[in-house]
Amino acid sequence: MSRAFVKEDDHQKEPEFRLPDADSPYYAEAAAWALIQGADEGESRSAEIATGYGWGDPSLVQEVEAILERAEAEGEERVAQLARRYLKAAKT
Repeated sequence: MSRAFVKEDDHQKEPEFRLPDADSPYYAEAAAWALIQGADEGESRSAEIATGYGWGDPSLVQEVEAILERAEAEGEERVAQLARRYLKAAKT
């Protein structure tokens, strides 16, 4: 395996994703944001584990569409790019 794909900072702690209780009406929105954040930080798998949702899970499409709309309106191109990737993955 190429050393480019090996994390050398194994002592680095896992990212924390602040999520409400799973029965909260805001959980899906928070989970969608956590997946986008995780992807941005190269921690997609950690975000999937924390939220219980996989990247491209169709049940979060509505929340990710709202994130995309907001990101485009506010000029947050990186967030918009990741939201588009999520939505593309959800449709395959």
